[in-house]
Amino acid sequence: MKKTKKPIVALMYDFDKTLCTTDMQNYELIPNLGVKKDAFWRKSTELAENPEAPMDRVLAYMYQILRASKTAEKPVRRENFVQFGKSVEFFPGVEEWFGRINEFGKTQGVQIQHYIISSGLKEIIEGTAIAHEFERIYACEFHYDENGAAVWPAVAVNFTGKTQFLYRINKQALELWDDKTINQYVPENERPVPFRNMIYFGDGVTDVPCMKLVKVNGGCSIGVYSGRRPPVCDRLIGEGRVDFVFKADYSEGSELDLCVKDVVTQMASKDRLVRLSLKQAEKTADSGKNRK
Repeated sequence: MKKTKKPIVALMYDFDKTLCTTDMQNYELIPNLGVKKDAFWRKSTELAENPEAPMDRVLAYMYQILRASKTAEKPVRRENFVQFGKSVEFFPGVEEWFGRINEFGKTQGVQIQHYIISSGLKEIIEGTAIAHEFERIYACEFHYDENGAAVWPAVAVNFTGKTQFLYRINKQALELWDDKTINQYVPENERPVPFRNMIYFGDGVTDVPCMKLVKVNGGCSIGVYSGRRPPVCDRLIGEGRVDFVFKADYSEGSELDLCVKDVVTQMASKDRLVRLSLKQAEKTADSGKNRK
């Protein structure tokens, strides 16, 4: 008998202030360029909000990295970005989270997969201690010249652009160049990772498009925060954009941990019931054909 693959439950994360404690550029990249963090982000905002020549905020900060690199006469290479990732600090429990949730998923009869969908830099994330935990890391990337120095944005992921990756995961059209599969019509119940099996984690308003899309399609969206609970949390819940909000503590037994386990349990049960219902509907349809 052919062994049936386990249903997939996809956990998708923003990165900055969702898994790590601040913007990933702040740990080592910006100081390495000889620029103060506040000055760097202020100049990026000025570029984006210039009334005469406005710019996408993500492209603005990527451009600012290249401009600061040129000013400091310190070309930034891919290996530099990866090295900067080693200094990234995570919220409590993050590094142990993935293995523990994977094992819990097995007890529920599902396969847990983890994905990053971030406006940060893929190269930095690849240098972190948790990079190996993800099926895919979707984030901004640079193009490099013949000397290996970053010279141009290759991929820019802004807050609305993040939603395309939900569909890539949904259809398992995971390669950025695969425009054919991502645009083909596939009934929701035939897609490898239905939205009802998705959990999205984010920290604020820039995650709203992804949070809302997952939530309205039957998945679960979770907001996280550090320090004192900010007012935006209540607004996100009140506006129906997230299902839950928790402190960014991924430790075993935390509110976040217990909630996610409950959600995975519910998703596993719902997936079995949906598949059973579809199977019975197909059987009924076949019986009807045979009677004709």
